[in-house]
Amino acid sequence: MIKIILTCLFTYFSSIVFAGPAERGSFSGRVINAETGKPVVGASIYITNLKQGTTTNETGYFKFNQVSEGQQLIEVSHIGFNTIAQTILIQGDTYKDFSLTPSIVENTTVVVTGVSHATTLRKTPFQVTVIQKDELQKSSSLNIIDLISKKAGISALSTGPAISKPLIRGLGYNRVLTINDGVRQEGQQWGDEHGIEIDESSVSKVEILKGPASLMYGSDAIAGVLNIITNVPVQEGSMKLNAGAGYQTNNHSQSIHANWAGNNGVFNWNLYGSFAKASDYKNKYDGYVYNSKFIQNAAGGYAGINKSWGYSHLIFSTYYLQPGLIEAERDSAGFFIKPLPGGGSTRASEADFKSYDPQIPFQHIHHQKIALDNNFKLGQNRLALIVAAQQNKREEFGDIDNLQQRELYFKLRTFTYSTQLHLAVRNGWKPSLGISGMQQQNKNEGENQLIPDYRLSDLGGFGYIQKELKKLTLSAGIRYDHRSLHARAILDGNTIKNTAFNKQYGNISASMGGTYRASQYINLKANIARAYRTPSLPELASNGAHEGTNRYEYGDRNLKSETSLQSDVSIEYQTPHLFINLAGYYNHFDHFIFYKKLISTQGADSVLVVNGKALDAYQFTQSKANLSGLELTVDIHPHPLDWLHFENSFSMVNARFVTSIDGSRNIPNIPAARLVSSLRGNFKKVSSWLKNSYASIELENTWAQKHPFTGYHTETETPGYALLNLGLGTDIYNKKDNPIFSIYFSALNITDKAYQSHVSRLKYAPVNEATGRTGVFNTGRNFSFKIRVPLSFLLPAKKIV
Repeated sequence: MIKIILTCLFTYFSSIVFAGPAERGSFSGRVINAETGKPVVGASIYITNLKQGTTTNETGYFKFNQVSEGQQLIEVSHIGFNTIAQTILIQGDTYKDFSLTPSIVENTTVVVTGVSHATTLRKTPFQVTVIQKDELQKSSSLNIIDLISKKAGISALSTGPAISKPLIRGLGYNRVLTINDGVRQEGQQWGDEHGIEIDESSVSKVEILKGPASLMYGSDAIAGVLNIITNVPVQEGSMKLNAGAGYQTNNHSQSIHANWAGNNGVFNWNLYGSFAKASDYKNKYDGYVYNSKFIQNAAGGYAGINKSWGYSHLIFSTYYLQPGLIEAERDSAGFFIKPLPGGGSTRASEADFKSYDPQIPFQHIHHQKIALDNNFKLGQNRLALIVAAQQNKREEFGDIDNLQQRELYFKLRTFTYSTQLHLAVRNGWKPSLGISGMQQQNKNEGENQLIPDYRLSDLGGFGYIQKELKKLTLSAGIRYDHRSLHARAILDGNTIKNTAFNKQYGNISASMGGTYRASQYINLKANIARAYRTPSLPELASNGAHEGTNRYEYGDRNLKSETSLQSDVSIEYQTPHLFINLAGYYNHFDHFIFYKKLISTQGADSVLVVNGKALDAYQFTQSKANLSGLELTVDIHPHPLDWLHFENSFSMVNARFVTSIDGSRNIPNIPAARLVSSLRGNFKKVSSWLKNSYASIELENTWAQKHPFTGYHTETETPGYALLNLGLGTDIYNKKDNPIFSIYFSALNITDKAYQSHVSRLKYAPVNEATGRTGVFNTGRNFSFKIRVPLSFLLPAKKIV
């Protein structure tokens, strides 16, 4: 790890020292209201590919002192106006005015996920959902994955409040790739109880690509990409401090966070830190759920320079999570019990429920990352280069008689690199070439082995091109990837449970699509993509007890790579007061991998007893499968009540195996159909000291899942449910019209509905013998309070050299 870090640092300083001079230009202009002609104060002007931003002053004027010459995509935005995204040719001192049109509905943001160049949302041929920081701050949930799961096509596979995994169109685990600041996040994402391991309070923006993305990212993006953007440079000539805190009543969650960012026009930085802890959550049926508590802390940021030749940023982060693992063992009267040293058990006490310290079993999760994000101007072309080193350490403790003994201990080290050459735009053609790869090594240092020690090497290359015509934007690309894998034997003491093996995988990905602006209000999209995913190590070689899932897992080294062919189409209708997006897709999988519960020779569930614990046995297998679905988003702002928003998102997935598996053709872990409706009022100015206020009421209506995977007794049907939520918030200003702080309040599950999500792992926890109910229920009524304090300062101008 030290060698990798030193290599990254050498690359970083070399890039700065040897970066040659580039043509230097400046870019300035004014932003005005298209209807009134008055200046728009505080409008944001951002150059995504260069990571440069600024804001307009009281006259609507802005200026970048140095910008790389060439064609740049400029994004101009302000709340209450349509965003402008326009490609501008920067040559010498370039001046450009922008006229923003007032609009209640906004859907013209710039995205970077799944494309080689930053482009507008309307010109991407596939579905991308964008969540800005303002929405993240105003929304409350148990974690960020639960928050984004309210969007159409997104769900969360949860293991209590501390851990949730994203599902995109019914697919998750290693089929959804998480990107953080341009770097693929590599932990133990194959497990049910393994989250994304990113500091939620530091997130500035989330982009969710729904559909195959192997073309740009290789294996593990067969279902889509969750792109979490943390470090966004603040505007030139400013320094900002932000601090915040939060509290939730259900599990007494407490959190604090702060960040410090600045930009003097050349050197820019961001530093952040956070801490959170929670005791056990509760619901109407289970009361307090024993050992659902957690402790979390994180820190990170970046530092770098932006000059006329491009930019070079050093990114770093550390994340720690200690979650309790919910076993849901109860006595005959239905009370949760905890193990005692020496054997036996006793009922969990009120003090146990209210404690913030996780009890046996629990995990220690450490994730450290360092990365170099570079972008250089090479004549009329640009070269983007990102190299990163990560270390993920996951320890599971489950022995009450030896609290220091690690039942499982995975130490994963990963080195990733990605380089893209963006060739000069000619006659509307935007070609790009890229190479990316990964070196990964996993080592077991625990008492038991679930997966083997292994070494993995990935290498892939792609070509991508985009052509813009008057109303039509076409995109196409092709990629080839190769993976080399060496797995060692799994040992149980001196006994070999699985022998060593080597595997080689190769595959082609391709994509072709386009968007067509049929009229001022109508936008059409269509895309077809071939994607793939190599089997993960647990799918190939598991053979052991998995403490966090209460399962004994078997892999199958003969599994083949998953391949998929997906087509999706959408129609979008947008006026100043109405936005409708209707999207449909069909996805065919060859060699779809899933796990099934094993059956004993007597026809009952196969159960293994490990260290005195009875564990159901599961094995990974595969079959052909088809998935299809529908997503609808409707956003209504009735005129003249422009302050009123009625937002609706509906999604459904139909997932079936081509042939029956033990009498069932339904695919496991598929979320039920859901409709989320929200009525929100935005009040720009309530008084001189209350501004940007809002009030909302939301109904989450989830249908019953009547199509579970019943093969081998794996799943059961899940009843439907409806959750009612409320939200309030405002910014507080002083007499000088400067913001002092912001406050946010949410009430979640107001009716205290007892429910189980079909994709909650706790649904299949042991039966409560006192009530006959199976599993553990989700979180009950919860009130959330958040406060944020912003401070801004002007920095002295940096002399440009």
